[in-house]
Amino acid sequence: MNENNWLADQFEANRAHLKAAAYRMLGSRSEAEDAVQEAWLRLTRADRTDVGNLGGWLTTVVARICLDMLRARKTRREEPLETSVHAAIADPAKDPERDAAFADSVGVALLVVLQTLAPAERIAFVLHDMFDLPFDEIAPIIGRSSAAARQLASRARRRVQGVDETPDVDLDRKRTIAEAFLTASRNGDLQALIAVLAPDVVFRLDATAARFGAFGERRGASEVAELFKGRAQAAEIAIVDGELGFIVRIADRIRVVVAFTIADDRIAAIDAIADPDHFERLDYSILRD
Repeated sequence: MNENNWLADQFEANRAHLKAAAYRMLGSRSEAEDAVQEAWLRLTRADRTDVGNLGGWLTTVVARICLDMLRARKTRREEPLETSVHAAIADPAKDPERDAAFADSVGVALLVVLQTLAPAERIAFVLHDMFDLPFDEIAPIIGRSSAAARQLASRARRRVQGVDETPDVDLDRKRTIAEAFLTASRNGDLQALIAVLAPDVVFRLDATAARFGAFGERRGASEVAELFKGRAQAAEIAIVDGELGFIVRIADRIRVVVAFTIADDRIAAIDAIADPDHFERLDYSILRD
């Protein structure tokens, strides 16, 4: 068997799983088929030298394709044309009894709720809660930290379960923490910064932000606090993908969007995004007094 035939056989062995994942992420059979087909094309063009787990690699590729499709759909303010019945949700690559129970318990209702989620929330929830993918592997797919991915999936889970989040109280509490961070940053108050950061806080930034700042990922309260000491002078507090954060504008042009992940009254993760193409895919708005 030559390499091309072997590759095609391996892809076919994973196709059912990939279609099930794509369908749950997109809610459309036709779009799911398109996503899986695009994954095949990428596989044929990719350097597979370092691919140890082909199934995992394909799942990651399909998830990234689906995320792009969801963001493009959101930008165009479009919804998928079809609302499929729950029978199509079953994943033949998994346990049939588990899938039957899942389809009976959520079905179309799940798809309807998933449509209300932001793209990154939806991907994080589907990959973790339905396909058991670790947050460390989900994080690079959605371009956020592992802590942020966990937070997005948690928020999506609460919406799917219909749990009230008391948003006003939660938002006010988080805003207080975010404002304390910005004030401490502007004043160069290192101890005040450390006080609002979780001990294991992680700061992540996309490739564009890394080029601007000439530094990479930082971990730990002391290291992250030192990084932000004396900064944030032009920051405006904002809601970013449903969480508190801030936006930096220079000459009325957005340069950086920063999202906080806040847990247990501390900032657990900070994600900086400076790619202009990414801005239009984010839900963000300046908070006014």
